Amino acid sequence: MSQQSYQEIIHRVERLHRRFLDVLSIELVKFGIEDINNVQALIAYNIGPDTLTVGELTARGYYLGSNVSYNLKKLVEAEYIVNERSAHDKRSVRVKLSDKGIVLRRNMSEMFQRHVDKLAEADLSADQLGDIENKLANVEAFLTAQLAYAGITAPRD
Repeated sequence: MSQQSYQEIIHRVERLHRRFLDVLSIELVKFGIEDINNVQALIAYNIGPDTLTVGELTARGYYLGSNVSYNLKKLVEAEYIVNERSAHDKRSVRVKLSDKGIVLRRNMSEMFQRHVDKLAEADLSADQLGDIENKLANVEAFLTAQLAYAGITAPRD
């Protein structure tokens, strides 16, 4: 592999994420959602049925430099999530989806299924997608190993 190929993989992953966020923005308009942005919707989706701390949510998701605390504040203001203070540690805040957030997550799950169905029409088989996923996981493992070599622990999914 050449340096150019390696750099292209990194750039392509970045572009894929940005394109996905663009598609998500369009889908939010179709859902009639105008009070949150695409990154905020993705954060809400990633909370799922769980109750998480901000740290757990940050480690779970990939928000490409977004300010998770700011976006959580906006999600609370728009009533997609609710905060709960820990009974044991008043400094710790846990978040979970509200009823409005559950509806958003359901809409996004349906969107993901539509996308999966359309990928099959685009001549991408389940095996091919699995192969892409495995290869990207290998690149991720390589980068994680580079962090470990430097003494840095990568966040867990």
